[in-house]
Formats: sequence, C-alpha cells, structure tokens
Amino acid sequence: MFLSLIVTLRLWQHLNSGNNNNNNMKQKENKSIFLEQFGDTPQLRLLDFLIDNQFFDYPVTEMAKEANISYNSLKDIFPQFLKSGIIVRTRKVGKSDYYKLNLENDFVRGLIKLDWMLTEKATLSEESYISN
Repeated sequence: MFLSLIVTLRLWQHLNSGNNNNNNMKQKENKSIFLEQFGDTPQLRLLDFLIDNQFFDYPVTEMAKEANISYNSLKDIFPQFLKSGIIVRTRKVGKSDYYKLNLENDFVRGLIKLDWMLTEKATLSEESYISN
C-alpha cells in the first residue's frame, strides 16, 4: 500500500508538472520535490526529468522540451553527462540518436534512491498532516 502511494504521488507530480501556455518554455506549476530540495537549474531539471522517466529513451530535442530547458543549455550540459556516464545512447531512429538515464551508473542509482527517499519523506509528512 505504501509503495503504491509513493508511485501515485510521483505520477501525480509528473502529470501536474506543467501547464500549457503560449511560451516556448512551459512553466512548472509545482516543482518536484527533487528540485525544491536542490534548486532549479538546467542540470537538475534534466536529471529530474530523466529520473522520472528512467525507463524510457528520448532524442535530445525531446529531452530539452520535457525538462523545460533550452536546447542550447542542453547542448552545453549533454557532453559532460555523456562523459560521466549519467546518460547513455540507446539507439538511432532516422537521424536522431536516443538517450536514457544510465541505470548501471552508481551515481545515478544513488540519485534515484535519494529521489525516492525525498518522495517518501514528503508523502509521510503529508499523511501526518492530513491525519491530524
């Protein structure tokens, strides 16, 4: 039951993470717990997006759009993420290379664990607030 509550919270966060407006960059209504805790930078937005979608691969342009960062910012960040093994190339579709979070990387596994711990803590805090 507890795990399903955490999964539901993460899904709710993901579905309610932005609104549709006319700007090229969508504005987040609610920052994720991860971003609230560590700050809101392009690097952290990308990590947050990849952690939330760790089982899927994306082309670079889609990552920029979904992480709510500019393509130019992503081009600056991307080489270091590749070099450090945070992301890996998974396949090529047409002219586009697809990438995903490297779940084999110890640092990445630690980030995922940290993200879940923060979510769990926030969930428990909300539960105790609701029950009081």
